[in-house]
Amino acid sequence: MSALKDTHVIVAGGGIGGAANALALARRGAQVTLFERASEFGEVGAGLQIGPHGSRILKEWGIFDEVVAKGVLPKNIVFRDAVTAEVLTRIDLGREYQEHYGGVYFVVHRSDLHAALVAAARRAGADLVTDADVVDAVTEGDRVHVTLADGSVHAADTLLAMDGLHSTLRRKIHDDKPVGSGYVAFRGTVPMDEVPFADEIEDVVGYIGPRCHFIQYPLRGGTMLNQVAVFQSPAFLRGEEMWGSPEELAHAYDHCHESVRKALGYLWTDKWWPMFDREPVENWVDGRMILLGDAAHPPLQYLASGAVMALEDAKCLSDYAARDLRGDNANWPAILRDVNAERAPRCNRILTVGRMWGDLWHLDGAGREARNELFRIRDTSSYKYTDWLWGYDSGRARPAAAV
Repeated sequence: MSALKDTHVIVAGGGIGGAANALALARRGAQVTLFERASEFGEVGAGLQIGPHGSRILKEWGIFDEVVAKGVLPKNIVFRDAVTAEVLTRIDLGREYQEHYGGVYFVVHRSDLHAALVAAARRAGADLVTDADVVDAVTEGDRVHVTLADGSVHAADTLLAMDGLHSTLRRKIHDDKPVGSGYVAFRGTVPMDEVPFADEIEDVVGYIGPRCHFIQYPLRGGTMLNQVAVFQSPAFLRGEEMWGSPEELAHAYDHCHESVRKALGYLWTDKWWPMFDREPVENWVDGRMILLGDAAHPPLQYLASGAVMALEDAKCLSDYAARDLRGDNANWPAILRDVNAERAPRCNRILTVGRMWGDLWHLDGAGREARNELFRIRDTSSYKYTDWLWGYDSGRARPAAAV
């Protein structure tokens, strides 16, 4: 495909979103240069949940089979009460679900998805450069000039700023900072044969409870167990600058069921992730630069859609560019505004609903009892509350072409 053969795009940031955009644009013929500040490409973390809104995109790009072969297709998403371990509700991810959404729900190691995107972007012709930290960008006429930390300047037709939660380039548009949630995540992946209770875990299982939750699911064809423990940090509540620690983890689940407590010993304790997001913003565009991925809309993880939002960004932008560029790079500012107009409402809804969903998971007392009853009586055959999330397709909401 060569619809974009006469355009040059720079991508700042080589995470999942940056690699996805490099792939989506390069496969349509664009000249893509991706700058990554690290010395090599890689992702730190553990498992990711990819809903059908993501698997449909990976299939379109031709890498779904490769990625899902390294993951697991769970049969259900199961919610349990963290205090009693009672099953509150489940989402059947089988044939009816897959037919309804036109895709599957799967789980995969973050590094496996990232490696597949990087390799596919390179095969498509993208130039992926490491040890290259983008520190500034200025639109001058019909070009954007991108400055690296080494002082070199590179010109392109547009810049995709995908430099993450702590984005340097976001500061050119918004004077804001990441927002601490007060919750911290501990993760761990271990071989299944090293975990005595692992045979019981075939689905995505979420224990939700007062001030904490705990997630379990298999990875890499069922050979690995992925676990995530998230709890409210007492140090954050005391107003301390540094919060979340193994010492806090040691007692964060004392009120929870034995099924949760016995699993804590299989978490990593040499690293942890205080959870931040940002306030939703409407404008992501500055001249010929657009913020995308976590630079634009970093979510808390409760809707398991952070990585998929980055894939959606990439599909939306490449689709709009292929439709509206028509060999005229003067159209880039209008294309960026159109992408912004579609994606911001969608992503900002995920940010705000994600915060609400986290509050719901962590209720105590009467609130917990009411939530549990609502989960128990949920109509498991209805998709009315999830269609907005999993049924989204950027092609359906596309604005008229700019002129």
